[in-house]
Amino acid sequence: MAKLSEILLNDVRFREGLTACMNCGVCTAICPAAEFYKYDPRQICSLVQSKDEEKIEELLRSETIWYCGQCMSCKTRCPRGNVPGLVITVLRKLSQELGYFTESEKGRQQFALKRVVGHSILRIGYCVHPDIVVPEKHPEQGPIWKWYIDNIQEVTDRLGANYHRRGPGALRIIAEDNLEEIKKIFEVTGGTDLQNDIETFSLRKAREMGYTEKNIDKYTDMVYTENSDDHQK
Repeated sequence: MAKLSEILLNDVRFREGLTACMNCGVCTAICPAAEFYKYDPRQICSLVQSKDEEKIEELLRSETIWYCGQCMSCKTRCPRGNVPGLVITVLRKLSQELGYFTESEKGRQQFALKRVVGHSILRIGYCVHPDIVVPEKHPEQGPIWKWYIDNIQEVTDRLGANYHRRGPGALRIIAEDNLEEIKKIFEVTGGTDLQNDIETFSLRKAREMGYTEKNIDKYTDMVYTENSDDHQK
């Protein structure tokens, strides 16, 4: 396998996101994630520029690269035009391709995202749809989600949505030809391969942790809810 630093450089997003970093720290100062999490985009840029293979691999296996919210505030403030958020995107993709994401708590959540959001996009054309929300798994929402789902037809009609109907409008049924086009986009852009990588490495990790194919849903729930409370400053 090629060196990790070389693989990163082969991604155009990495080359566009990190060209002339002078390690000033403005990105860290403006970063919302850095305010709350053990996360410092300045240090990440410094580390990948060092081309230290051992430290880059450690980064790919760590919690760190999953703290970025992709708000791109760093892009607006960097005096040299760097975008640490793009660098993080490339690091995440490489971590997924190599299976390193399964070594961190936040990284393992990629499996839940793939099985819920990823499957929904391909199956019904929506990232998040009310039909797939389980209110019990969102206690932070209070009773709102359950009430909404219980009264969804009345609410969506009053809001002018097109819930479970053909034609234009929010929550409409996505036509089969459109779903096929989405699948082709995933295939051509490498999205399908990346989802397969996430599935393969996650199932391998699940087996290591004692889960089987019969109770893989329990692994999905575990990575979705797992929280060591060791992420904030």
